Amino acid sequence: MTDFTVDTSTLCLFDVDGTLTAARQPVTPEMTEFLQKLRTRVRVGVVGGSDLSKIKEQLGDDVIQRVDYVFAENGLEAYRNGQFLSVQSIQAHMGEELLQDFINFCLNYMAKIKLPKKRGTFIEFRNGMLNVSPIGRSCTQEERKEFYELDQKEKIREKFVSILKEEFKGKGLSFSIGGQISFDVFPDGWDKRFCLGIVEKDNYSTIHFFGDKTKAGGNDYEIYSDPRTVGHEVSCPEETQRLCEQLFFS
Repeated sequence: MTDFTVDTSTLCLFDVDGTLTAARQPVTPEMTEFLQKLRTRVRVGVVGGSDLSKIKEQLGDDVIQRVDYVFAENGLEAYRNGQFLSVQSIQAHMGEELLQDFINFCLNYMAKIKLPKKRGTFIEFRNGMLNVSPIGRSCTQEERKEFYELDQKEKIREKFVSILKEEFKGKGLSFSIGGQISFDVFPDGWDKRFCLGIVEKDNYSTIHFFGDKTKAGGNDYEIYSDPRTVGHEVSCPEETQRLCEQLFFS
């Protein structure tokens, strides 16, 4: 077998849901093994919209040790080589008054939406963003799927976001629809490109990004289309693995 040295000038960044795992599901042993194999060729990082606890639920408690970078909440909480790097705060950035106005508006709007089912945790407060879910994040996998299918037809999240954009125009907020049941709200510039500002300091010559929500309005769109990355659109973890096999092992 030929020995390969790691190309330390190339970084592969991966979205989590729909790219490394099925939506909100744990990573398969095959994908875990493949990421370790990939680290023998290039540097590897993950960038998710979720907070660190949810990324660990999906990728394993030891994910920080098993890849070179973990960027939770788009990189607003960042880890490199197993060590904590930095964290941002949305309440410090937005201020309490705007934050409360926004939360109150969302709760009021969601109270008027009639859905087949509603559960709990409609707004999740994270370090660097708010996650808004019309059905509620505590829904079951089956209820999540049911809402997603309805949302595909009725554009519940898309309509909600467009009303928020109008209501909070000029307030410096961005909106991003990702996953199946929610959307993220964060200060302008705090999308997944935020992590690029961190990895830039490590002087990579090529940064590949793999994601599934790459269309405008999706939470991979900005980093996928950023000139600093080579963007790859995938539809499932199996496609991610096939593409990486072609790029780095053929």
